[in-house]
Amino acid sequence: MTRLVTAALLAFFLGATPVMAEILIATAGPMAGPNAAFGEQMRRGAQRAVDDINATGGLRGERLKLTVDDDACDPRKAVEVATGFVAQGVKFVAGHFCSGASIPASKIYETAGIVQISPASTNPKLTEDGAWNVFRVVARDDAQGTFAGRYIARDYRGKKIAILNDNSPAGAALAAKARTALEEAGVAIAIDESYTPGAKTYSELALRLQGSLIDAVYIGGTYVEAGIIIRDLRSLGSVAQLIGGDSLVADDFWNIAKESGEGTLMTFALDPQQSEAARSVIQRFVAEGYNPEGYTLHAYAAVQAWVKAAEATGGTDAHKIADWLRGGSPVDTVLGDLRFDAKGDVRDPQFAWYRWSRGKYAEDMSIQ
Repeated sequence: MTRLVTAALLAFFLGATPVMAEILIATAGPMAGPNAAFGEQMRRGAQRAVDDINATGGLRGERLKLTVDDDACDPRKAVEVATGFVAQGVKFVAGHFCSGASIPASKIYETAGIVQISPASTNPKLTEDGAWNVFRVVARDDAQGTFAGRYIARDYRGKKIAILNDNSPAGAALAAKARTALEEAGVAIAIDESYTPGAKTYSELALRLQGSLIDAVYIGGTYVEAGIIIRDLRSLGSVAQLIGGDSLVADDFWNIAKESGEGTLMTFALDPQQSEAARSVIQRFVAEGYNPEGYTLHAYAAVQAWVKAAEATGGTDAHKIADWLRGGSPVDTVLGDLRFDAKGDVRDPQFAWYRWSRGKYAEDMSIQ
């Protein structure tokens, strides 16, 4: 007789609730440091999904348990975290956040036979490498960067444009696709350079931008440096339009930029908080006093996708789950119905423009 059955029978005779087996899953991201806001979004989203799934009976009668670790968005640390997850017997990872962490960690998971679904890593290389176990519920940089570049080419033709990136895999890829879209449209780029993240000020960069009378700045980088750069620019009197990607979808962008962030534009997926499928989940977050911004619902959806695939395939066999997801079957999530292609990317990703104003961001319906 197995220990699980023995424990269940003992609980029955003692009048206690039977013990359920547990399936360990994980999430990892920047849980501390300058990007901690994103790590918190992922942790909150994954934990809420686990709690909701367990409240309805778990996965085929087994409870999910979430373990969380901090990869600091560092490739070497991510490998350590991934190795630790393997040692713990983790069956699935909803992570990582930074592409520079997800890519090396994915190799560990591939060897160990663990499915990885990232809520946030956008660098094309993550899925282009062809690993059987890797998926993401967010659109790739090449799609997002192209979307932004075409808008800049149309609305800032004849203006002075700067493209900046933080040299991270995601930031560089985002900037590269925007650059290509501008070049294909015959639009010249006045300044095109990278910067080193982690500085307290970018005054020298801001001076170069202002000295060149830049009209629009497209940045491939996180909300931290974007907030500092626009603050430094505004202190010099620049009225340049700041445009960024989904990494600016964090309240801490405004906490850093403050009023200098007014009017900042960013691309992101259609607002999941407007989805009817997410309404009840959002209400539970709000009841806890938490705003499920940014990647919160994406982390929730990553857990949902894995669980639905596990239910469809009758267990936690990673290869069966991966094959099912790549088969293109619709997956009902808080983000709506998702379908994955053969590479593990979401099919037909949709984008929208968002604008920061008075400390809040909202979809800008005026941009077509």
